[in-house]
Amino acid sequence: MGDRLPSIPDITREYGVARNTAADALDVLTSEGLAVARPGSGTYVRAQPEIRRLVRSWNRNARGGSPFAGEMANQGQAGTWDYDSRTAQASAAVRERLALDEPPAGDPDVVRTTYTFRGDGNPVMLSTSWEPLALTRGTPIVMPEDGPHAGAGVVERLRQIGVQVTHSAEVVSARPATEDEAKRLDVGNAAIVLTIERTYYADTRPVETADIVIPVDRHQVVYGTSMWDEPAGE
Repeated sequence: MGDRLPSIPDITREYGVARNTAADALDVLTSEGLAVARPGSGTYVRAQPEIRRLVRSWNRNARGGSPFAGEMANQGQAGTWDYDSRTAQASAAVRERLALDEPPAGDPDVVRTTYTFRGDGNPVMLSTSWEPLALTRGTPIVMPEDGPHAGAGVVERLRQIGVQVTHSAEVVSARPATEDEAKRLDVGNAAIVLTIERTYYADTRPVETADIVIPVDRHQVVYGTSMWDEPAGE
């Protein structure tokens, strides 16, 4: 925690502004993630986190295991994640990304999993993934975090049912975090996040798609490609 900021009465007295103006100034600093309010104590300058790199490359998934856990281990951190998986009917946008036909009314056609990924207990990134039930229904990998291959990563899990992921496509952009994202990532409401729309393919067939959210004030994303003919991965 950093230095303690002047209180509302201090700001009002020193700068000759109204109490509401002083309160608004502190609220802006807090909402933008520059300060932290501690009830009964005051408002403090928020310590700026060390910027770390997140590596995204085919080779990491080709080795098996969780790519995220491997990346955190390389940084000397314990990689963990919270998740919620359930069957659902995909939205029109997700159905287009997965090249799915329109299902009968109300029938689920994907397994949707939401993740909060953590390094040493601190939030690193969010992800929401969708896997076609037509591909995984009735197999040991239908739920990504249950069964004998739980947590192994998309590429390794699909390999277990004879599906070889050959490549991925990613669309990268940036925007302000939503209120829910800011809360889950423990960042300010106006924080900028990197968004990655990723889709895995087995040749021309899309086999999984995900929306990934990463706070830019904490992480740089590094992309790498292999010059060798190796299986692809995250």
